[in-house]
Amino acid sequence: MDAAAIDLAAIARLAKAMAFIAGANDPTARALRKAAETQAEADVKKARLMFLQLKPGTRAAAFAFLND
Repeated sequence: MDAAAIDLAAIARLAKAMAFIAGANDPTARALRKAAETQAEADVKKARLMFLQLKPGTRAAAFAFLND
């Protein structure tokens, strides 16, 4: 996966959504925030994997937060 193919602004918005939903200290929210800040490919991969491992309802809530 190429980190350039990932929309880093979307990752930052998703990090804010996850912080709102699960709390600022949630591991996934922290990983997303770190990926948005560092823009390192390894951080983006880790954050993506952690996000995909969330329950479907939590992922849907994060995406719904982005749509509002």
